[in-house]
Amino acid sequence: MAEMSNEGASASAGIDLSQFFQVFFEEAGENLQSMEQMLLELDVNAADDEELNAIFRCAHSVKGGAATFGFGDVAELTHQMEALLDKLRRHELTPTTQMVDVLLAAGDALKALLARHQGTGDVVPDTTELLATIKTLCAGGRVDTAAPALAAEAVPTALAAAPATPVVPGQRVLEMTVGALVDPGLADSLVELFHEIVGLGQIEPLDAGRSADGMRRFKVITTSSDNDLLDLFTFHVPREAVTLQPMTPGYGFYDGAPGAPQAPAATDKTEGYGFFDEAPGAPGGSQPAPPAAQPPASSTPAEPAARPAPARAAAPKAEAKASAAPESATLRVSVEKVDQLINLVGELVITQAMLAQNSKGLDSGLNQQMSSGLADLERNTRDLQEAVMSIRMIPMSLVFNRFPRMLRDLAAKLGKKVELVTLGESTELDKGMVEKITDPLTHLVRNSCDHGIELPAERLAKGKPEHGTLTLVASHQGGSIVIEVRDDGKGLNRNKLIQKAREKGIDAPDSMTDNEVWNLIFAPGFSTAEVVTDVSGRGVGMDVVKKNITALGGTVDIDSAEGYGMSVKVRLPLTLAIMDGMSVGVGDECYILPLGSVVESFQVKPEMVKTIGGTGRVVEVRKEYMPVIDLEKVFDVPRFDFENVSNIMVVVEAEGQRVALLVDELLGQQQVVVKNLEANYRKVPDVSGATIMGDGRVALILDIATLVRRTRH
Repeated sequence: MAEMSNEGASASAGIDLSQFFQVFFEEAGENLQSMEQMLLELDVNAADDEELNAIFRCAHSVKGGAATFGFGDVAELTHQMEALLDKLRRHELTPTTQMVDVLLAAGDALKALLARHQGTGDVVPDTTELLATIKTLCAGGRVDTAAPALAAEAVPTALAAAPATPVVPGQRVLEMTVGALVDPGLADSLVELFHEIVGLGQIEPLDAGRSADGMRRFKVITTSSDNDLLDLFTFHVPREAVTLQPMTPGYGFYDGAPGAPQAPAATDKTEGYGFFDEAPGAPGGSQPAPPAAQPPASSTPAEPAARPAPARAAAPKAEAKASAAPESATLRVSVEKVDQLINLVGELVITQAMLAQNSKGLDSGLNQQMSSGLADLERNTRDLQEAVMSIRMIPMSLVFNRFPRMLRDLAAKLGKKVELVTLGESTELDKGMVEKITDPLTHLVRNSCDHGIELPAERLAKGKPEHGTLTLVASHQGGSIVIEVRDDGKGLNRNKLIQKAREKGIDAPDSMTDNEVWNLIFAPGFSTAEVVTDVSGRGVGMDVVKKNITALGGTVDIDSAEGYGMSVKVRLPLTLAIMDGMSVGVGDECYILPLGSVVESFQVKPEMVKTIGGTGRVVEVRKEYMPVIDLEKVFDVPRFDFENVSNIMVVVEAEGQRVALLVDELLGQQQVVVKNLEANYRKVPDVSGATIMGDGRVALILDIATLVRRTRH
């Protein structure tokens, strides 16, 4: 079938496969995620061939990589999954919900196995029962969920010796030649691999592994086309060396033929696929060790021999072209390199601001060319910053895609029927923000399913469809991203919330607005669940959700209508690295206000400020009273111009509440690079970070949310 030169084999023997581990782990994770999503979307009553083929290819790719790198446990499990999926796509079996459940469970086990190999997971899943279940389903049997392993005992393992396959309609007999192999064991591994691939047929060595010309010859009984066979094996040997031809007399089919076995060994043919003593499959012969059992960093040729190619589609050329497109259109770069690039661009932004600051004292008439160049630098710096920041931006679909599986399992556990709708999956958010927002969103989704969506019977009694709908929406609004978790469940009960709050000792007068009542659920330890379960009800979660979102500079808004549903909107800045800010002066100090929090600014007149409670002050703005925060007193700013009186107020908003900040002057608006103050110095109250201004001074970035909370006390 194939021929490999001595030089090629020697070169491959010196390759350290461990250098490719990270790429394999990333690709395997993507394949498992895609497979899970497709399984969740699969309609078992009308399964589409393309869907089944796509799911099969995902498992096939993971298996190939795992076998190549020596991850035997992953290869074994994906092999069984592949066998079941292959029968489904060939219509030898009919898809069932139980099969989908088992394949999803296998996907979870694979993620745990990969995490362990990657060094990030401590759990070692026991896949024995799972493997037995898949084998039973693959054999057409039904599994008793209480004891799925019992029916699997009669199913032969993948590496068992296969008996001779009779020629049936559609099968053909071929002679396959593998040429000039340095390690004869590679050919034996190809034989083993052939048997692992369901549906290819049978392969038998013809030369007892001792041919004088260095060629290995095999008899192949198969229904597959030549292209399918070539695609399978050319992951391991060059395709141009492959030869397939009709079976002719010779090579073990008559006495005296080249490589013909001795008479005693010939009788072994009926027992296995070996023609000589100790051949793989021969009675009493030693079984070859599975390729996956080799150490990951091994350089033996038997390792790559275990990797099947993800081909065998109806149009291999078209598929090859399609699969090549993503590789040519994308480039894998480590996050550390991207972060370093963003940091350098941040320094460039600071340098550009410094040049702009220093150029203000120059006569533009005398330095027209320099002024023009600085203007171009400012524009190009902003464009570069936006381009670099976009590298870290990833679509919200990566967050949303984890919820279908979670909801499926949770709904089944609670006895509910829930349909998930996602909108705005292409909306992008900074990678760092995505990692931090995933857990809060997960809790909100679980909360909606558990507390919001009613049981099917209850929904039908209310005139609703028995399937509840949970909607996830992501959209850009200004310089922020808004993520909404919405359900059509029972909504919040105002009276129940007020009663629970009073039981917890929380001040909850009847005069509270609906919005204030809804926000009671964010109080620590607050829960409306009647029964504590392993899903929720312990009063831990919603307060943490708000705390985490607030820490990201975001806000949470709740809207609800009893009997109709509930909506939670999370508003977040697009990135935490570079932001647009307004700089204000207090004495000789400069402070930065996040531009997204600034509502307006105005000059204040003495009669607009009122004193309440002896120490507190409020200001009236269009018949609305707002608390006044004097930044000079908050940060103990030293003042040497004692006759100066601050008369400018900046209205800022956070957590649905507005306050007025008293400052000396407005210095302007500009992009600022956010530096982590806590990592470089220590935590400072009411400050979220720091930045370097154009004149070289360090300016503190104010935490508007904590300043707003200060007024509540």
